[in-house]
Amino acid sequence: MANFTLLKELVQPAKTKIVMLVLDGVGGLPNADDLTELEAAHTPNLDRLAREGCLGQHYPVEVGITPGSGPGHLGLFGYDPVKYEIGRGVLEAVGIGLPLSADDVFARGNFCTLDAAGNISDRRAGRIPTETCVKLVNKIKAANIQVADDVEVTIEPVLDYRFVLGMRGKGLSSNLGETDPQRTGVPPMQVEAGDAASQRTADLFNAWVKAATEVIKDDAPANGLTLRGFSGDPAFPKFKDVYGLKAGAIAVYPMYRGLASLVGMNMVEHHAHSIAEEFEAAAHVWNDYDFLFIHVKYTDSRGEDGKFDAKKAVIEEADAALPKLLALKPDVLIVTGDHCTPSQLKAHSWHPVPMLLWAPATVRRDRSSAFGERECARGGLGTFRAGDIMQLALAHAGRLAKFGA
Repeated sequence: MANFTLLKELVQPAKTKIVMLVLDGVGGLPNADDLTELEAAHTPNLDRLAREGCLGQHYPVEVGITPGSGPGHLGLFGYDPVKYEIGRGVLEAVGIGLPLSADDVFARGNFCTLDAAGNISDRRAGRIPTETCVKLVNKIKAANIQVADDVEVTIEPVLDYRFVLGMRGKGLSSNLGETDPQRTGVPPMQVEAGDAASQRTADLFNAWVKAATEVIKDDAPANGLTLRGFSGDPAFPKFKDVYGLKAGAIAVYPMYRGLASLVGMNMVEHHAHSIAEEFEAAAHVWNDYDFLFIHVKYTDSRGEDGKFDAKKAVIEEADAALPKLLALKPDVLIVTGDHCTPSQLKAHSWHPVPMLLWAPATVRRDRSSAFGERECARGGLGTFRAGDIMQLALAHAGRLAKFGA
């Protein structure tokens, strides 16, 4: 992972621009035609950058470890995901602009579908639209569920089937187990305390879940809910302090805006609904930042849905829009993912993630001909930990001084 202590000594100012384009879950597995989604996609622009740049592959956490989205992105940003562990709750909360204090515990909530026996038949309630999520959250708010006199409860909609649940009070703990069993045919689990000091917090969340489920029991397909990623303020070192970069984040999903905010990036305000519009948003703020993190979500979503062709289409959409980003003339462009999401598995996986480094002034080309998993496995960057990416980007951007005499 990035050596924060060393970097603080070596970081130097420069007028160069770095872009990290994250195609969430971009890596895959070969289909019957022996091609992954990335290899099957028509990507003339990415393939040209591969020929002009250098390829490799990285492990977001460690070899054989399947990362969640939070750890996967922390690795990309140079933070050790094991040391700087974080739950999705606080990411979603900060991502939608909720204030954060030391007394908060947040959880990411999913509306789900329960059958007559109380078992989960759809973990995402058929991916209900955000409008339905808002109505359900407002219905729960109207019920005014109280769990304790000294605890303030907050629930807010996020996107689609997702919401944020927070509790604020002295002595609360985020050392709690999730209630999503990650499979269907079984009921939601109870919130389990990770230690004795967390038992009261677990009891409070369980009481709230019981009451909220009663409120929405007749609202199929979203007649149940699960909680994931219990977390509080992680107090991360900030991008500006570590890397000397004024950093901005362009992301559609609140979770990724939240993660960027927690590491000290500014959340770029935009109304983008497509990848091309995200790149247009980058153009509007180009002069304001040294570093831009641009996040594309639907490569991951289509992989989780098991839709090979749909995931391939998202990659092709990104490639078609890429000239808008290249027109800004970044000095360093990183194209990669936070993890792999093979459509065959319908889930995140442990496989190494393909990566492209394009830095026209400094890159050592490696004879790559296209951007794909097998080309990346042969690439000149080799296979490495994601935590090294930021140091590599800084070096190619001329933002690191020589170490030693």
